[in-house]
Amino acid sequence: MRAIVFSFLFLVSLFIYAEPWVSDLGNGEYKNPVLFADYSDPDLVKVGDDFYMVASSFNAMPGIPVLHSKDLVNWEIIGHVYERLPFEKFERPAHGDGSWAPSIRFHNSVFYVYFCTPNRGLFVATAKHPSGPWTLEHMVDVALWEDPSPLWDDDGNAYLVRSKVRADNLYLHRMSPDGKKLLDDGVLIYRNLDEQPVIEGPKIMKKDGWYYILAPAGGVPTGWQAVLRSKKLYGPYETKVVLHKGSTEINGPHQGGLVQLDSGEWWFMHFQDRDIYGRIAHLQPVHWQDGWPLMGEDINGDGIGEPVAKWKKPDVGKTWPIQVPQASDEFNVSKLGLQWQWHANPKKEWYSLNDAARGKMRLYAVKNVTQFGNLRFVPNLLLQKIAAPSLSFTTKITFAPDSLNDKSGLTIMGRSWGYIGLYKGKDGVKLGVFEGKYEQYDDATVEVASLMAKPSGKNTYTYYLKVDVAAGGEYQFSYSLEGKTFNSLGNKIQATAGVWIGAKVGLFSVSPNINPSKGYADFDWFRTQ
Repeated sequence: MRAIVFSFLFLVSLFIYAEPWVSDLGNGEYKNPVLFADYSDPDLVKVGDDFYMVASSFNAMPGIPVLHSKDLVNWEIIGHVYERLPFEKFERPAHGDGSWAPSIRFHNSVFYVYFCTPNRGLFVATAKHPSGPWTLEHMVDVALWEDPSPLWDDDGNAYLVRSKVRADNLYLHRMSPDGKKLLDDGVLIYRNLDEQPVIEGPKIMKKDGWYYILAPAGGVPTGWQAVLRSKKLYGPYETKVVLHKGSTEINGPHQGGLVQLDSGEWWFMHFQDRDIYGRIAHLQPVHWQDGWPLMGEDINGDGIGEPVAKWKKPDVGKTWPIQVPQASDEFNVSKLGLQWQWHANPKKEWYSLNDAARGKMRLYAVKNVTQFGNLRFVPNLLLQKIAAPSLSFTTKITFAPDSLNDKSGLTIMGRSWGYIGLYKGKDGVKLGVFEGKYEQYDDATVEVASLMAKPSGKNTYTYYLKVDVAAGGEYQFSYSLEGKTFNSLGNKIQATAGVWIGAKVGLFSVSPNINPSKGYADFDWFRTQ
């Protein structure tokens, strides 16, 4: 009865503030993807009755979101593994760099997360609880390592398997028992360009006396999930493809985490590359056949699983309420919602939840010398994932400019970007729509439409800004003075993915000048529907 009441209240809340994507069908089944959002390279661990998932963040901060679920279908964000990375490079947007393919494990009452950055090597983070606080340690400073995964064997010895960027190799290292130090240079344990080209993302485990390494191969957009197995840790390993696209529309289904339930069921969470939406997360049932995990459903009897579109929910012993990761934010508490990430190492002086009136967030016009405001080079972009095929995002902004070309507004960010914002021009404050893209020798930020802004007070301008994202990623900006009737401004724009990430939506405030600005913008809320 409690679950029924909760589901009813949830549906009522959807009518008021629509949520991005609901996988739980409410009838004991779920639909894929379970998370229609960019949770790239997911990995899972089960501890007691709880499931925890981590995913890549690349240059977004705070990094490596930690999600919690009771049933593998309904998820919420509970924290991040780190607030910032300890290198000067990440003080600016380091597109495509940062954390790649983390793994999460629980050993001796401690949670471990391992990850690599492509240029600074191997890290480990530990915590007593996955919501944090986490302690981050830099294990090895080296280039081109990626995708680490640990194993504590039956005898207590610890190991780490990893791949190497563009090398098609898997390596195995010995580790100290506490999992914080490598004890050797690593041994090449697998390479076979004919059977498993572009092999990467290994996750190692042991079952029934066999060592298994789950490893995606074939490349991100078109690849498959391979499994290696051997009776000996250092091999030789035999391989089998256990999940591929087959007759479905799910391209490149691979790279993820495998867990066993108390009921005996096995499940596999993996990603699918959806371009502008990033790498979205699917959940596949798993059954073991002749010592191999077959993922999804073997539709044509070829011994290889194919992704399921809909399936019975995992048997966790009870029904849990419908839940989705956070999206809307009213800015009425002392911390930003966990869905938000900056585009570089965050700084306290970028924003405040206390300087503005209660229930508002203030973004300061941070100095960023980019001529007319090229967002590629702006670290203080406050962004979140686009979490459904089509969505609308709305915010209420009060703009208080200081310097010429101070700008604040709402953006869709990728390799190219668009934004609607208020800015201080030579002839007064305007509301404009801009498009931008990266050109090495040109600013490439273009105003496509604008109008003179109407003041709401002394040197303040209050507007409602909106962006409607259609299926496929085409979006349209609009504005309103009263929050009810919105007027389109500018042309429709096609969203593009970022570097290894999907397109994101969010807020910004910037001053593209040499001298600092005292300008700012207050945001009352940010809502998705």
